[in-house]
Amino acid sequence: MSPLFKLAALAMAVAPLAAQAASVDLLVGSYTRGDAPGLYAYKFDTASGRLSATPWQALRLDNPSWVVVAPDQSHVYVVDENGPGAHDPIGRATALTLDGTHRLQVVNQVSTLGDHPTHATLTPDGRYLLVANYSVGADPGGTLAVLPVDASGKLLPVTQLSSYQASKVDTDRQLSSHIHSVNFAPDGKTAYVVDLGGDRLYAYRYAPQASAERPLQAAKVPFLALPPGSGPRHLVFDASGRHAYLTLEMAGQVAVLDVHADGALTLHTTLDLFPAGFQGDNGAGAIHLSADGKFLYVVNRGTDNHIAVFAVGADGGLSLVQRRATEGRQPREFSIDPSGRYLLVAAQGDDRIVVIARDAATGRLGKMLQTVDVVAPSDLKFLRP
Repeated sequence: MSPLFKLAALAMAVAPLAAQAASVDLLVGSYTRGDAPGLYAYKFDTASGRLSATPWQALRLDNPSWVVVAPDQSHVYVVDENGPGAHDPIGRATALTLDGTHRLQVVNQVSTLGDHPTHATLTPDGRYLLVANYSVGADPGGTLAVLPVDASGKLLPVTQLSSYQASKVDTDRQLSSHIHSVNFAPDGKTAYVVDLGGDRLYAYRYAPQASAERPLQAAKVPFLALPPGSGPRHLVFDASGRHAYLTLEMAGQVAVLDVHADGALTLHTTLDLFPAGFQGDNGAGAIHLSADGKFLYVVNRGTDNHIAVFAVGADGGLSLVQRRATEGRQPREFSIDPSGRYLLVAAQGDDRIVVIARDAATGRLGKMLQTVDVVAPSDLKFLRP
């Protein structure tokens, strides 16, 4: 790990101190329609819980649906979720610089060699951007792309591209692989690739020293098979790295996973996100732990549109605390602010961001405080002051 990334990691460890700052910047990625710019920067007041009514900065990009902030905040990377039929039919990733005032400037764009890139993550050393090409269509299907990052932060062309086998359990959504996310375990040694179309969670050892062009090598236990037709989506790990939580989008559930010393995963249990007797459509999506690791928040979209709040036990188990309406349709993502007192929801279906009060001690979500109009918001990332 470079000295710069070590310093950034230390800064992230003391991130709660950011709560002392009254105003923080919020980056918002979105799906573009008409003349909407796509990537925005808003001001959020952590004292009052108010989001600025208009962005102080906006950049025109096509469907910058997912935002990745480098740990040192020198660069931002977004995936441009394009594909056939879109204004730009080519899936891309964009690199931007982020200066000391948090002003963004585009550096370059590269193709991700796949359709509808929907998620990305930087490797722990910052040398590569891993991109999940979802690919809505059955042909060519979803892939994982590895894009090197040069010393200046510029993205280089794809050097490794992996494809996967579909489960075909659901003949509408699983005729091909659909890679929905990619994440690293806290130790930085293993990357996990989530395939909604294959009902699998793939594991790779990160080994750039073995091959700079192909830094991901299949792990000893290469994948975890998940319940047929469950459609896994997003994954988070607790700070210890011993437990992980995964949304099963099509089943409307959250899966509790045990993480073993060699990086292998086993399914411990699954819990419904919907209430007993629910007969609507599910769409388990965004999932995040609170900064203190005591609470897990999980969205169920579809016709439910609620956030389930779970208390996290010492053994990694979950107990339901609350189900709270998201106050908007298709809540694509959400984020807890640096103070821990507010939760912001990107309600894609209603073209707005919703601010909801949060009790940091109990984890419960309270009243809706504000809504701000944004065209099809899809991702929310707070910056450190």
